[in-house]
Amino acid sequence: MEYRRLGRAGLKVSALSLGAWVTYGGQVGVAEAVEILAVARDHGINFLDNAESYAQGKAENVMGEALRELRWARENFVVTTKFFAGLNDGPNQRRTLNRKYLLGAIDGSLARLGLDYVDVVYAHRPDPDTPIEETVWAFHDIIARGKALYWGTSEWDADAIRAAWDFADRAHLHKPVTEQPQYNLLARRRVEQEYARLYPDIGLGLTTWSPLAGGVLSGKYADGIAPDSRAALNSNERLLERIASAGIRAAVEQLADIARTLDATPAQLALSWALRNPHVSTVITGASRVEQLRANLGALALVPQLDNEIAQRLEGLFAGLEA
Repeated sequence: MEYRRLGRAGLKVSALSLGAWVTYGGQVGVAEAVEILAVARDHGINFLDNAESYAQGKAENVMGEALRELRWARENFVVTTKFFAGLNDGPNQRRTLNRKYLLGAIDGSLARLGLDYVDVVYAHRPDPDTPIEETVWAFHDIIARGKALYWGTSEWDADAIRAAWDFADRAHLHKPVTEQPQYNLLARRRVEQEYARLYPDIGLGLTTWSPLAGGVLSGKYADGIAPDSRAALNSNERLLERIASAGIRAAVEQLADIARTLDATPAQLALSWALRNPHVSTVITGASRVEQLRANLGALALVPQLDNEIAQRLEGLFAGLEA
């Protein structure tokens, strides 16, 4: 396993990581999580991604119970959570990043995870109704109280990230060190263009999600939507549009052809492409079965084979198809 710094922070995270979105609290229960996490650890994965809203808190419960069963030393793994959507209705409990919500939300997540602290806490989405200064102060105080070690953003635009960083810098507060955006062959613009100035300016590190575009890049939807697939269980409009797109289907077929020449799967090739980006600290993968995790780990060995020529061919296949 390769370990990369989280932006300019000293924290080192595994290049491939494991996320709880969609699977934990639904397809994956405690017993399955114990098995998957044990294999992940055996292969060097140390970054475990979660969020308050995943399965309405159940994903944190499942991960927390699994970690207690595994009895790992706390220094050996990195756990994250994210706040914004909320678990309850109310003006200060849903879709907000205000101080009242954030300082209560961290306690709820720590209780579900059974941890004294999380390593990274994220602002899961931007909140236009809360002053950015209030949000920065709240995350600073979460860290100052020992309930998190670092904080970051997820799906924020570049101007908002820079505004948060600048305010924290002026006020001598803990700065955001990471952003968690979607990044794959069908979603490149934000990572490669919009954030470009933030890498040298503030040392932003990325923990990217959906490297397979909801499974589309794996080719598993070539023959339709299986009953137990992500599209069937947790469909959204964008995913269904990608599955239905003739242009994307044709590009995925050619992706599979290139993968075969490298003795790899389409999923491994798509993952290795994302891993090539030097600004990506970790690529978050999902797995509901150990076999999926083992297959994803095969992408690591493929990265050295993925030269600029192959990468450009892949990017050319999906040019103009970003959605």
